[in-house]
Amino acid sequence: MSPVPRSLSRGTVSEISLHGALHGGDPSVLRRLNSAATLRALRGGGEPTLSELAKQVGLSRPTCEGVLAELTERGLVSEVAPRSGSGLGRPARRYRFRAEAGYALGIEIDAHWTQLFLADLSGEVVARHRVDLDVGWEPAERLAAVRAAVRICLAEAEVERSSLWAVGAGTPGVIDPDGTVALCTVVPGWHGLNLARELGRSFPCKVHVENDANLAAMAERWRGAAQAVDDVVAVQAGLHTGAGVIVGGRLHRGRWGAAGEVGMLPELGWIDTTARLIGGGRPALGSGRAAERVLVAAGQGDPDAVEMVDRLAEGMSKGVAAMVLALDPEMVVVGGALAGERLVAELSRHVRPLCFSPTRIEMSSLGDAAVGLGAVRLALDRIDERLFHVE
Repeated sequence: MSPVPRSLSRGTVSEISLHGALHGGDPSVLRRLNSAATLRALRGGGEPTLSELAKQVGLSRPTCEGVLAELTERGLVSEVAPRSGSGLGRPARRYRFRAEAGYALGIEIDAHWTQLFLADLSGEVVARHRVDLDVGWEPAERLAAVRAAVRICLAEAEVERSSLWAVGAGTPGVIDPDGTVALCTVVPGWHGLNLARELGRSFPCKVHVENDANLAAMAERWRGAAQAVDDVVAVQAGLHTGAGVIVGGRLHRGRWGAAGEVGMLPELGWIDTTARLIGGGRPALGSGRAAERVLVAAGQGDPDAVEMVDRLAEGMSKGVAAMVLALDPEMVVVGGALAGERLVAELSRHVRPLCFSPTRIEMSSLGDAAVGLGAVRLALDRIDERLFHVE
């Protein structure tokens, strides 16, 4: 199993700064800002007392008590049972963030599989489920299998569908802002499908759809090899190769959602990468399994397999170099079905002479979980917008 994230902490805002920012403003906005600051502090972890929390957030004790009462009524905070052996007198009241108040679901839908991750509001993954799909299925069959996988995942976690606050979904292709697959050559029948609307029929909350490589980039920065790195290119090496881009700590989609799709240019070596690895032409059924065998053999030192991986890395290096030269990122993270230590090492060797900057090229630490975890992060981001909205 690939690593999964545990929790997510946020910063806090002091009451002094809030008063300064809202001088002469609407008192209801101040209340919402105090509420957001308190909630962020609690979601950071721990079970602080009322006094500790008030000091941490920068609120007066009565103000903090009022905020906690409101958050408790909303089901986001609960008082913790008194600790035993705490000495004489009445024990101090302690509070915690109720991460189980809602859930985020992340779904990866590929040609060959669907993979789901269910996380609570703190970002802790509580369930994971994967199902293989038939590459030749029509969209209706594929979507039916995804819905069945959702039922199983929720049942295993004993989470009601009504507890879902947001759903994120990742799939290959260029995705329009409304969740329509504007272009896809990997999943049969996907082109032109409004995936957000079709999946949305199954959920009580909104479904947000994003390109799989974009989600991999988000996951790598959240819980992968690129944590705390603000400028990242995540290369997903698979049937075809694509890339997601983080600039200044934010996902860069571009005007039409096609940022990172340099693989459309045949000269850059990102088209039909699986078929290129095994020495074939266009991808065919079973090519993925053949590629796996080559990667395993290369890892064991088989000279023919090593040569095949090296040749693929040399071909892909032009596309990676193009991304590095265009964006000057701090790091390139290589993931996807074809990622491996040999491929990453050879990419680094071939890319370095083509670029001016010392950009690091690292292998993904999330493995096949990257896209699904990125979908969770997407859903959590949408939830955060609701939780911490103050205007």
